[in-house]
Amino acid sequence: MKIRRVAFYGKGGIGKSTIASNVSALLAMQGKKVLHIGCDPKADSTRLLCKERIKTVLEVLEEKDYPERDDLVYRSESGVWCVESGGPEAGNGCAGMGIITAMKELERLGEKPFRAKQIYEWLHVKLADRFDEMTNLSVKLREKLAEEYDIFPVQMAERQQSKLDGTNKFLFRLYDGNMVESVLMRYKHGNSVCISSQAGCRMGCVFCASTIGGLKRNLSASEMLGQIYQIQKIIGERVSNVVIMGTGEPLDNYNNFLKFIHILTDEHGLNISQRNVTVSTCGIVPKILELAEERLQITLALSLHGSTQEKRRKLMPVANKYELGEVLSACDTYFKKTGRRVTFEYSLVHEVNDTDEDAKELSELLAPRNCHLNLIPVNPVKERSFQRPSRKSALNFKNKLEKSGINVTIRREMGSDIDGACGQLRRRYEEETMNEN
Repeated sequence: MKIRRVAFYGKGGIGKSTIASNVSALLAMQGKKVLHIGCDPKADSTRLLCKERIKTVLEVLEEKDYPERDDLVYRSESGVWCVESGGPEAGNGCAGMGIITAMKELERLGEKPFRAKQIYEWLHVKLADRFDEMTNLSVKLREKLAEEYDIFPVQMAERQQSKLDGTNKFLFRLYDGNMVESVLMRYKHGNSVCISSQAGCRMGCVFCASTIGGLKRNLSASEMLGQIYQIQKIIGERVSNVVIMGTGEPLDNYNNFLKFIHILTDEHGLNISQRNVTVSTCGIVPKILELAEERLQITLALSLHGSTQEKRRKLMPVANKYELGEVLSACDTYFKKTGRRVTFEYSLVHEVNDTDEDAKELSELLAPRNCHLNLIPVNPVKERSFQRPSRKSALNFKNKLEKSGINVTIRREMGSDIDGACGQLRRRYEEETMNEN
C-alpha cells in the first residue's frame, strides 16, 4: 500500500492546526485511511477532530509500561485516527526554563547568551505574557522566539472576594480549557498565595472536593508560577508566601514541582525565600525521601487526618500503599536532612476523627517529634456527608493535645463566605458549564 505523508508546520497562531484537522477530515470523507499525528503542546488539531483533548503518548507511557493500540489511538466522528505525541509541556519552552537552559537554547538559535537573562526577567519579574512585550529584544529575536516557543498564560475565569477578611479565591483557565483554583490570603506579615499543582487529583481523599472527577493532568512549572504571577498582576502587590496546598498532590507531579520551586526562589525572579514556601503532601513516601535529599529549606506539611493506620485508611486511599509508620519515618528523615520542622495537617471531622480516643492516639504519635500540628475543621462538601465539629469540640480536642506538649493550632478560618474548600469553586463552575450545554 502506498503511504503518503503531509506535514504542517510554522509559527504559532497562523491556523496550521485548523488547516491540518480540516484536511484530515476531508481526506477521511473521501474514503482515505488517515492517521493524524499531533505534536503541539496544546493538542489543538486532535482536539478539533475528537471534540476533546486526548491523552498523549507520553501521558499513556507514564501510566502503562506496555500500552495497547487503543490506549494511544482515538477515532474521530469523521473517521480520522488520531494520535497526540505529546510535545514539550506548556511553558517548558520558555517560562518553565531556568537561565542556564535558556542560554543553551539561545546559543542554538544563534543568539548571544546574555539575552537569556533579559528574557528571564521579562517572564519572571516583569511578568510578560507575550514575546512582543519584550521591548529590549530585537524584533527579529522576538519573532524567532514566537516561532520556536509558546507562552501559555494562566487566565482568570472567576474571582470571589470575601467581605469578611479580604480573602480572594481565583478560578484560572489553562491553555487546554482545564480549570484550577488559587487563593490569596492577606496577613499582617504579607500576602500568602495557595496554588494548585494538578488539574484534579487522583489521591481520592474522601472529604476533599478536589478528587471528584479524578486527575485530568499535571501542571507544568510555568502553570504553577502563572497562578502567582497573575494574582500579583491583578492585585498590584507582591506575594511573599506560597503554599502548594490547592488542587492536586504536588509530589505526584514531582519534577515539575521541583522545577517550580527553583524558579520561584531564584534570585533573578520573584526571589521568594524557601523558608516562605510550604508544600503539602498526603504521604508519598519515596518522594518525601527524595525531597529530603534536595536539602531545600521549604516546609513539609503532611496530611495526616487519622490517628492510626486503620483510621487513616478509611479517609485516605494512599494509606493502602504506605503504612503510617513509614510515612512518619520519612517525615523524620526530612527533618534530619533539612532541619525544617514538619507540619502535620489534621482535618477534624465530626464523630469520625475528633474523639477523645483520637486525641490520645494522636498525642502518642506526635509527642516525641519536633513538629507542629494544624487542626482544620473540615469544610462541608455537598457530595460528601462529613460535618465539621463545633467550635467548642475543636477547642477541647486542641487542649487535650496541648496537655501532651504538642505545639498545636486551629487553622484560622478565612473566606468562609465564599467557596471555601479546595475544589469547590472549580466543581461548581464545571457543573454550571455542563448545565448550560
